Amino acid sequence: MIDDANYSSRRELGRNLALMLLCLAVLIAAGLAPAHAARLKDIASFSGVRNNELVGYGLVVGLSGTGDGTTNEFTIRSMTNMLEKMGVSVNPANLKPKNTAAVMVTARMPASARPGSPLDVTVSSMGDAKSLLGGVLLITPLRGLDGRVYAVAQGSMTLGGYSAEGQAASAQKNITTVARIPNGATVEREVPFLFNKQDSLTINMANQDFGTTMQVVNRINGAVGGNMAKALDGATIQLAIPPKFQGNLVPLMASLENLDISPDSRARVVVDEKTGTVVLGGSVRLTKVAVAHGNLQIVVAETPNVSQPGAFSGGTTQVTPQSDVKVKEQNNRLLLMEGATLQELVDGLNSVGATPRDLISILRTLKSAGSLHADLEVL
Repeated sequence: MIDDANYSSRRELGRNLALMLLCLAVLIAAGLAPAHAARLKDIASFSGVRNNELVGYGLVVGLSGTGDGTTNEFTIRSMTNMLEKMGVSVNPANLKPKNTAAVMVTARMPASARPGSPLDVTVSSMGDAKSLLGGVLLITPLRGLDGRVYAVAQGSMTLGGYSAEGQAASAQKNITTVARIPNGATVEREVPFLFNKQDSLTINMANQDFGTTMQVVNRINGAVGGNMAKALDGATIQLAIPPKFQGNLVPLMASLENLDISPDSRARVVVDEKTGTVVLGGSVRLTKVAVAHGNLQIVVAETPNVSQPGAFSGGTTQVTPQSDVKVKEQNNRLLLMEGATLQELVDGLNSVGATPRDLISILRTLKSAGSLHADLEVL
């Protein structure tokens, strides 16, 4: 009986110890994950992982009288050349392109695209076509910057809007001169680039920040082991391919792009005066400053009075002006203590009823006074 009791006690102690170790491991793992972390692939790009822009010129046919007018000479010439290539001889003067529109076709081809891969294309009108609704894009070669054909596009288009008009009224929703063709292009030639043959990778950070860049370098070196990554500047990192990943970069990329990074950047305030939009970064700080912001409103009203002369006085009727001037001024005061945070700044400005336009003026004045420790960018 004593041995059984000791065995049960040791067994219970072992379970408790295992539970404590598990909890400790979870706490350590949670501590390793950076606060407010973002994935590396969301804040940086890798060499060899990019899109290639393609463009082409084509014709859209089958429109219901909403195509280009007769003044677009390039549309008529394109129709003439197309028909002559098909063995049809026509007189350009007899062509009426109201059911045809000249368009530019654009697409983005990833570096990993291979012959036969589909691509989405965007079709945009070049002339004075009113709508591309119901049109069909004829076969259009898409070229890269080197002038070579990399894909061919053709097919029916989809629009995100409509337009209709009569003699006295018209209605339109969204844009009807731009359309898309999902999987409307087929890759015919791949980009001459061998991703797995690279002996080094270049990582380009979205924002230039030395602290964030060094954090990425340390995280990469900790993940792959050794000093394989080094920072070339505040936004560029060069990574030498470890021997075990040479010739097979996909597993390395899969592990790197999911690394957790806590990005940092300079404190910034962005102001869009056209719309009155103000965006303040979380690192914005203020030194001790008192702000007095008031709205001055002056209203001048002119009320003409008519002065009538007395009977048999021989006088004439006169108009005498009467001016009423009203002045209304609101003087709201706001005290921002030293080291005020973004939340304190927003709460203080809201408490005095500051509008976005008022906020723009206040932020500019704070920056001029040297109390706003952030980059003020006006769009």
